[in-house]
Amino acid sequence: MSMGAVGDQFTDINVTPLTDVFLVLLVIMILIAPLIDKSDLKIKPPETRNAKKDEATKGISIDIDKDGQLAINGKYVRDHDITILTKMIKDLKDKQPTNTDLHLTLNADGDAKQKDVVEIMSAAAAAGVTKMRVATQQQTNY
Repeated sequence: MSMGAVGDQFTDINVTPLTDVFLVLLVIMILIAPLIDKSDLKIKPPETRNAKKDEATKGISIDIDKDGQLAINGKYVRDHDITILTKMIKDLKDKQPTNTDLHLTLNADGDAKQKDVVEIMSAAAAAGVTKMRVATQQQTNY
């Protein structure tokens, strides 16, 4: 007498191969999950040949490197939460003469994360900055 068989019909399903497939898929997902989190969108600034800096409209300069470290007008900023950035940019904007347009120049490292650059742009927009430019890398011809 065989277990699970009535005549020539099977009444039980063997779930061992199905379980093996699910375990293999689970192991693959566990190995791939950390790699998905590491993907970042790289931003490469455009290059220019004949760019001139206009000192009359210098305004605010914000530098960001690939590690997310931030400097506003050459001064390092430790905590760059969006509300703190907005307040700092607004304070600098208020120090400018009232009848001049404030220009914000964003100097982003080529390996900077997109989320950091977008965070700075959002803070500048919230502070009321209407003119923003992203600095280009000077191309060298040797």
